[in-house]
Amino acid sequence: MNPTQRQVIDYLSRANRFSRGPSQVADYLGTTRGTVSQTLKSLFGKGYVTEHRSIKDKRAISFDLTKKGEAIALQRNATAKALANMDAETQHALLSSLDQFLIGVLRENDGREFGLCKDCMHFDARNPGGRCRLLDENLSAHETNQICHEQETV
Repeated sequence: MNPTQRQVIDYLSRANRFSRGPSQVADYLGTTRGTVSQTLKSLFGKGYVTEHRSIKDKRAISFDLTKKGEAIALQRNATAKALANMDAETQHALLSSLDQFLIGVLRENDGREFGLCKDCMHFDARNPGGRCRLLDENLSAHETNQICHEQETV
C-alpha cells in the first residue's frame, strides 16, 4: 500500500458521512482530485472501500471503508509509532509547532478548515449525539467526533 492510499484510508476512517467524497478527501490531503480519484479506484479494486452514489444527485459519490479497510485503519503507521515513542513533553511541543505551522499554511492558501463536528459553529449538542444546523441533519454520538468538511469555527 502506498502512502497516499494509506492517507485516504486514515481520512475515511475519521471522516463523517458528509465528508467522504473525492473532493473532500482531496481538499483534506491538499492534493488533486485526479490523484484521489485514482487512489479511490485502486482501493475499491483491492476491496478496501465501497462506493455509494447519492439518491438525490447521481453524480455525487462517497466512499466507506470495508472490513478490510477498517483493519488497515486500525494499524498504526510509522509516524504514529514514532510519535508514541516520544515522551509527553516532546509530543506536546511537536504537536503545538505543527498546529501553528498548519494554521499558517491554511492562512496563506486560503484553505478551508477541517475539524470535528462537535467543535463547529453549526453543531447543536443533543443527547446522545447532536445536530448539524447547516445540513439540517441529526448526528450520532460517534459522528460528533468525526472530521467534517463543512466545519467552521466561531
